[in-house]
Amino acid sequence: MFRWGVLSTAKIAREQLIPAIVEAEGSVLAAIASRDLSKAKKLTAHFGARHAFGSYEELLASDQVDGVYIPLPTSQHVEWTAKAIEAGKHVLVEKPLALDAKDIAPLIKLRNKKKVLVCEAFMVTYHPQWLKVRELVQSGAIGTLKHVQGAFTYFNVDPNNMRNKVELGGGALLDIGVYPTVGTRFVTGKEPKRVQATVERDKKFKTDTYSSIRADFGDFELSFYVATQLAARQFMVFHGDKGYIEVSAPFNAGVYDHHRVELHNQRHTEAQVWRFPGAQQYRYEIETFAKVAQGGSGEVFTLENSVKNQKLIDAIFRAGKVNGWEKV
Repeated sequence: MFRWGVLSTAKIAREQLIPAIVEAEGSVLAAIASRDLSKAKKLTAHFGARHAFGSYEELLASDQVDGVYIPLPTSQHVEWTAKAIEAGKHVLVEKPLALDAKDIAPLIKLRNKKKVLVCEAFMVTYHPQWLKVRELVQSGAIGTLKHVQGAFTYFNVDPNNMRNKVELGGGALLDIGVYPTVGTRFVTGKEPKRVQATVERDKKFKTDTYSSIRADFGDFELSFYVATQLAARQFMVFHGDKGYIEVSAPFNAGVYDHHRVELHNQRHTEAQVWRFPGAQQYRYEIETFAKVAQGGSGEVFTLENSVKNQKLIDAIFRAGKVNGWEKV
């Protein structure tokens, strides 16, 4: 059994990843740490974990933990990922891993030195609906891909929420802009060459609340928008000369809509639909990570992949400050 430790009692840990660990085959919830020991004990009792710690350092020092999940604020991801690697733990860290692509290189060096598995937690790359989209696009089901379009939005103006605190790495691009970029790169296996962008910031929070992006991949174009102060919406469309694919609720399947992939033919006279009832992307992520960490086979989101995606996000931020194209 792969023994998991969780650094903090963050909402995404409570609602998504800890339940996934408990349900996953081959994994056990070994420990939860919080700077407030009472919170760690409460969550430990609720989910049946074996140990509760009053500091992250205590958990990392424990020989009862094989790997850790880190759902801390974005601004703390690199710091605690490095500390976890130094402690010899495998690491699954929430996205975005870093605020700048250059901050990931030291983690790669540490990972190689300690010979542990370190991955950014892009759960969508483990979901069968995304595996199906990749299969369809790469098999030529829609012919030559010309355009990818998407959106990810929600409404949140809570001043106490970390997504609205610039010092913690809040903002739309870092929180949700990473999903259309990862989805497109995952499906096509290609990287963007340059980007254009409009980036708007909240006058009070200073975080980016709306961005409209155009990314040139050479053979095709990606256009998408993200926002933290618009009505909730998600979609992704892959459009080719022989057909197109629509991905329903591409990033939070089961919340925004059902798990569904639709393939339409060129004349829009036929459609094929794939549904994935009961699919649990977080559980698949946990199971695959644990298997690979223990020497098994599986496809995980590598740190090298993280660097490429963060370079695109960095370029979008730069493009938002200029009039024209910005090289990725």
